[in-house]
Amino acid sequence: MLGPRDRERLAGWQSAAGPLGAILLGQSDQPWDEARANYLGELNRLFPAPEGVSFETVDMDGVPAMLVTPDVVIDGKVLFYIHGGGYVHGGPLAYRGLAGRYAKALKARVYVPDYRQAPEFRYPIPLTDTFQAYKSLFGMGFDPAKVTISGDSAGGAMVITMMRMARDAGNPLPAGGVAISPWADLTHSSRSQFERDGLDPVCSREFLMLLARNFLGDTLPSDPDASPVFADVRGLPPVLIQAGENEVMLSDAMRLATHLGENRVRTSLEVWPGMFHVWHLFDGMPEADEALRNAVVFLEQAMRKAEGA
Repeated sequence: MLGPRDRERLAGWQSAAGPLGAILLGQSDQPWDEARANYLGELNRLFPAPEGVSFETVDMDGVPAMLVTPDVVIDGKVLFYIHGGGYVHGGPLAYRGLAGRYAKALKARVYVPDYRQAPEFRYPIPLTDTFQAYKSLFGMGFDPAKVTISGDSAGGAMVITMMRMARDAGNPLPAGGVAISPWADLTHSSRSQFERDGLDPVCSREFLMLLARNFLGDTLPSDPDASPVFADVRGLPPVLIQAGENEVMLSDAMRLATHLGENRVRTSLEVWPGMFHVWHLFDGMPEADEALRNAVVFLEQAMRKAEGA
């Protein structure tokens, strides 16, 4: 559970997010780009990169991305990581810590696309940018059996959406995926959206509704590209879903797991008692470190199976 250092980091995260909500509600005149940059910088400070990794900016067929390379890397091994932030306020800078830890544990290069976001770029631009970046991996010559995908929150939902888009377009599928705290149902109609509202210190139903309106524009929240609980998910590779028991999105993550399983997708679900939205960021917290280890084991197993297929 949260120790003093983690409580301090959680408070810092909450404080950094506050101005963003005020702007979206029309309660602040602070420029959006400035508030977003401040948020990303603060998360980079709170959740810094580990030692033993390097960072560079790369181009993925027109989409800028952060490439994370560990000191020890298995050639050809790749993780495509999709950051969260409600399609509105996230960015690679905030994920140097988590992406760096993933890279070291997997001994893999990690690509984190810097997709365009709302309110400037609404649905479907964040999705099409991310898919463009995903497809570029195979133009670089990577073997799909050595490519995995992960993401958190909005990025966790996009793990499923990218797989489905790849399947429908005839592009290679990854060996497997891990969806962390996925924002999988933008209708916000599930049980936990009401019963756990106020338990999760990171997300509230009100804030999620605000983010969804800014992202969707005139698109229905039940659109399968935005809410994968409504999507055709047949034929996708193995997926691990990890959610915190205190999350306002808990029922949505569980519904996504059920939906995948009922459509014959090899699915694992982990629900972590007492945990909150994307607790994986908190390096050094036992629950965060163990959850990331489980994700790495799942992806390693998926790659071994894909290479032996």
